[in-house]
Amino acid sequence: MNNENLKTRLDTLYKKYNKRAYVHPDPLEFLYAYKNIRDREIVGLIASALAYGRVTQILKSVSSVLNLMGPSPCQFLMDSSCPSVSGKLKYFKHRFADGKQLSSLLNNIKKTVNRFGSLNTCFLNGMYPNDKTLIPALTNFSHQLAAGKNSPGHLIPLPEKGSACKRMNLFLRWMARKDDVDPGGWEGISPSSLIIPLDTHMHKISLRLELTKRKQANMITALEITAGFNTISPDDPTKYDFSLTRLGIRNDACIEDIV
Repeated sequence: MNNENLKTRLDTLYKKYNKRAYVHPDPLEFLYAYKNIRDREIVGLIASALAYGRVTQILKSVSSVLNLMGPSPCQFLMDSSCPSVSGKLKYFKHRFADGKQLSSLLNNIKKTVNRFGSLNTCFLNGMYPNDKTLIPALTNFSHQLAAGKNSPGHLIPLPEKGSACKRMNLFLRWMARKDDVDPGGWEGISPSSLIIPLDTHMHKISLRLELTKRKQANMITALEITAGFNTISPDDPTKYDFSLTRLGIRNDACIEDIV
């Protein structure tokens, strides 16, 4: 399939599925309740960090954390001591993540916001004009959130270990893009620089679309697939991510819609 035909089919898919009516069940839905970007960026990071496993459990876990934090997650962190946060999450469990790992993440978010003013500013602090991708900034950002003796572990993947960093790239898509689905709110990051959030499902779709022949769903593959989408939508290569990931998730969507 040539790029022109593929773009036509992807645009049709985008127009059909890139709507809030198709978001549930998706942890992205939690971000819509927070108009203040200082709250939304924290909610987005929590929701993306826990976005693995069965979606019903993801929604349950994220909801339990946000209910604990009240109407302003940012204010909650600013008003809470590290031991207090750890104590309130003592019995938290989400698949491989426990309360110690999540409280470490929340406490590191607080430290990062106190140091830089916001998570957005922290990310921008790691960006330099000569960078060819967002990976250096993503690496700096991840290390800020993984600092200290009590690590959040797999909740914050480190790019230098070869991970596709699907959940972190998902978070960046939510924060840097703005359309009917992605709420945006971050400044200074062009959608053109985003990397496709690659998991096994998106990898299978990309193989079918012949955007890659690589067998491993790692960062190299994510960059290759992003480059493929870049030839179709250079200003916004992750534009079709949400619509494509509806395929196989929803009963009314299938890969045959575009292949």
